[in-house]
Amino acid sequence: MKTVWDATQERLATIFGEFEHLVVAFSGGKDSAVMLHAVIDYARVHHPGRRITVLHIDYEAQYSATTDYVTQVMTSDLDVIDPVWICLPIAAGCSVTMTTDHWLPWAEEDRDLWVRDLPDHPGVIHEGNIPAGFPAYRGVRDYTFQSQVTRWLHQRARAERTAVLVGIREQESLHRWAAINRADKLDDSMYQGLRWTSRIYTGVWNAYPIHDWLTEDIWVANARFGWSYNRLYDLMHLAGVPLHAMRVSSPFHQQAIESLKMFRVIEPELWVKLVGRVNGVNFTAIYAGTSAMGAGKVTLPPGHTWKSYRDFLLTTLPEDIRARYEAKFATSETYWTRGAALPVQHVHELRDAGTPGVEYLGPPTDARKRSQPAEMVKFAEYPDDLPISATALAPTYKRQVITILRNDVSCKTMGFGPTKLETERRKAAIAKYKEIL
Repeated sequence: MKTVWDATQERLATIFGEFEHLVVAFSGGKDSAVMLHAVIDYARVHHPGRRITVLHIDYEAQYSATTDYVTQVMTSDLDVIDPVWICLPIAAGCSVTMTTDHWLPWAEEDRDLWVRDLPDHPGVIHEGNIPAGFPAYRGVRDYTFQSQVTRWLHQRARAERTAVLVGIREQESLHRWAAINRADKLDDSMYQGLRWTSRIYTGVWNAYPIHDWLTEDIWVANARFGWSYNRLYDLMHLAGVPLHAMRVSSPFHQQAIESLKMFRVIEPELWVKLVGRVNGVNFTAIYAGTSAMGAGKVTLPPGHTWKSYRDFLLTTLPEDIRARYEAKFATSETYWTRGAALPVQHVHELRDAGTPGVEYLGPPTDARKRSQPAEMVKFAEYPDDLPISATALAPTYKRQVITILRNDVSCKTMGFGPTKLETERRKAAIAKYKEIL
């Protein structure tokens, strides 16, 4: 029987054999750390002398234990790794304030507010030492920036093929599972048909060598091979955080805000700096996980419908943020009143409840491309609320209220991705700053 370790060794053999340039995306968390250790050990045994680029994007605001561990990793094994440690004002996701959807770590104009000093080690890239040809960074979204940096590294290495090793695991989320397994994944988006790869640029592929590992496998590997890991996990364990709930990420990100309050307990001195760094941190730490920020059971104030409550919340927002919400909400309302696809199980729930004002239009024309059976439905009016179990899929004013309470300006809560206009604005900003640099 093949273990996940055996499968990973086979994938590494393919990666080392097919790609002359390797980049490991290292975050400081348990998954990317285990992947990096496995790569270094494989290189030493099977490809002595082979060098690996290790890319770390530093978000400035993080636990001291994470800073210590990143420093240890990026300054060790220098006979194998070439560290690229980036400390730049990219647009990092921010869900702790209603005034913006991002913040800029390491922005020079905010130096007096920085949570910590710039690291002083080889491989650190900051605004004072930008290399030639480096991509635009100021205000560029972090995931977009990471892709552009990997292309820059590929070009700098003058490689024919570059593999960017990313430590995602299917167990972590449906989105990550779909990155490997979705039925409509095109052959030309993979390297030689390998489903654990994804092409991101010409000559550059992401590779996911530990995609099938479980959380328990991570800790078994650390124990069996004596690998180092971020000691923040020990502190989380002592604080009673369940094994599968332990995360190391930017504290202002949507997925991390519920654990923001841990900073106050684990690192009170650092907490004081976080409160002064980004507006809304203390409020979020107090109310994350409650209905005040769209978690748990959100109830209506007396005398309101969900629509009137949404309208009231919109009046409390800055004009530019309110306009972004209104545009997204209008799109959703148009989409569902013209007819859109809903998973069959939830269509059955609407039928069983005798929901008024719903027209059932049958299967969508692109049904074969969908991961689950769906049926087209059309609402006479955009619903205030709906009797279906999947609240996240419900096209309702209640969902719009929850989206606002969560400070989700991009409306991912409602299933939105970047619009064409947003994509074009991003491209224009990248081109503008590229000319400046």
